[in-house]
Amino acid sequence: MAGPAAILITGASSGLGAALAKGYAAPGVRLVLFGRDTARLETVAGAARALGASVETVAVDVTDRTAMAAAVVAADDAGPLDLVIANAGVAPGGAEGADAATKARRILAVNLDGVLNTVDPIRPRMAARGSGQIALMSSLAGFRGFPGMGPYAASKAAVRVHGEALRVELRPRGVRVSVICPGFVRTPMTDGAPFPMPMLMEVEDAAAAIRRGLERSRPLIAFPWPIHAGSRLLAALPTAWADALIRRFVRV
Repeated sequence: MAGPAAILITGASSGLGAALAKGYAAPGVRLVLFGRDTARLETVAGAARALGASVETVAVDVTDRTAMAAAVVAADDAGPLDLVIANAGVAPGGAEGADAATKARRILAVNLDGVLNTVDPIRPRMAARGSGQIALMSSLAGFRGFPGMGPYAASKAAVRVHGEALRVELRPRGVRVSVICPGFVRTPMTDGAPFPMPMLMEVEDAAAAIRRGLERSRPLIAFPWPIHAGSRLLAALPTAWADALIRRFVRV
């Protein structure tokens, strides 16, 4: 079965977004790449063009609802989008005090509002066509809150649950929805992280796993499986047990 011919990816200037863009790049594929850093975005676009793809770049902040709506609609007007990957996100920070509150709101704005600003303009269009695929970037961190990662885990949990609801809502209208929950992936966001990162994956391997899952229209693309299983188990434990385990292994 042929893959998607028109793909929009947010957060495409680095990390998983850039790896996905390069992984999908091929003759006959149209890529629409969103990002804030114009120079890095053009570097990714150049690499994708060298692989034969037709590439458009859009410099936009995913937290700007008005600008995002206009950009997504313009991309779809130029040619119906087959796949939209709401990938843009920021990692948990180590800020404290007033800076922590500011950082928390930025995390929620990018990781949650940014997904909504990407998905909301395209979903009625895909539903009206009776076709299309939407992918929302969550995280295995969204299954259980950890100290120091509250806003990040909350943002990813909200994306995961929102994606579950969208999947049921849009399936009868011909639109496939997948929620992506990676574990630790080596990207600029994780470089220098002040906490252990078990089973850290290379970004190309993670992007390949995501593409395979989307090709199969898997509702949940979660990896690596041992971390996924552990996250599910921890979330299923009685709260007191889970809290005790976290206090034992995570410095509070």
